[in-house]
Amino acid sequence: MRIIMSGGGTGGHIYPAITIAKALREKVKYCEVLFIGTQSGLEADIIPKEGFTIQFIDVAGFERRLSVKNIQTIAKTIGSVWQSQKIIRQFKPDIVIGTGGYVCGPVLLAASLLKIPTMIQEQNVIPGITNKILSRFVDKIALGFTEASENFPNQNKLFFTGNPIRQEVISASREESIAALGLDPTKRTILISGGSRGARSINQAMIKVHQFFAGSKEIQLLHVTGQSEYNGIVGKFTQCGIDITAAGNIIIKPYLYNMPEALAVADLAIFRAGALGLAELTARGVPSILVPYPYAAENHQEYNARAMERQGAAILIHDKELNHDILIKSISELMNNPQKLDMMSLASKKIGRPKAAESIAQMALNLIK
Repeated sequence: MRIIMSGGGTGGHIYPAITIAKALREKVKYCEVLFIGTQSGLEADIIPKEGFTIQFIDVAGFERRLSVKNIQTIAKTIGSVWQSQKIIRQFKPDIVIGTGGYVCGPVLLAASLLKIPTMIQEQNVIPGITNKILSRFVDKIALGFTEASENFPNQNKLFFTGNPIRQEVISASREESIAALGLDPTKRTILISGGSRGARSINQAMIKVHQFFAGSKEIQLLHVTGQSEYNGIVGKFTQCGIDITAAGNIIIKPYLYNMPEALAVADLAIFRAGALGLAELTARGVPSILVPYPYAAENHQEYNARAMERQGAAILIHDKELNHDILIKSISELMNNPQKLDMMSLASKKIGRPKAAESIAQMALNLIK
């Protein structure tokens, strides 16, 4: 069996594609996978490291306003459809799967024109512009959120699968992870992360939160600042007189390569509301305080967070309203009300779809048959 995967630009589009490809390899003994991406996207670096072959096309994204650049992009897109058709004819895939990002636009369109089975996977409540356009041409659409169905015209194409996550997130042991991270097994753990690049507003608000909870006998804080934010945050700790070593319940990291372990130990998370982060939280049943990134395309993170809050799995705090007082209040209320925390955990677990990748892979196989 031969499969083409396309999705790129950001990790939020690339990692779902990788996870789906791995799930297909698990299901099909002889499965050859080819990725199509751009040389300027993160996929150019990530995909080969994951052991997959990638070929490149020349394509650019549209600006969200009328501009001369958009006219140039239209011309480039037409050329990239031709490039995609050439790759597809040479590779002869049984199916082409897209996970979002402008690169998968010409790839899926080319496959559709060549009458090859196609499907896309949409991670967010509010679909990206590429997936909105492609929804009219592809055969099937896998949804990460049930709420996303309202934003697609052809309901017959839609299937709710949840968002695909790494197997390590599901398999990580809580006990082993506590030991690996040097945490206290008798304390509740709060995990704070604004994503791989960090979130300045969360990091800044957390300084006095750390000061307030320093030395607590009940909770410990594992804070991942992001590489670019780390030195500044540690410097603020010094200015505020916070001694991390003396506190004994605060761990500050610039980056965590073992995030599945952190998710395995978290009793509460303070996160942005990116689709993949939420999928990983819910797969583990972790309740959360969500601070959506306010400049995300179509404000999609807020819609993701609202879906979580509506089902009782999260507390939503808008970025413009975020400060240390509201975080201290929210954390304290949850830590002092274990019943509510447990209910949020159950709600989170109910949303989670740990077998999403398998469901999407099976969907693809059914489409081929």
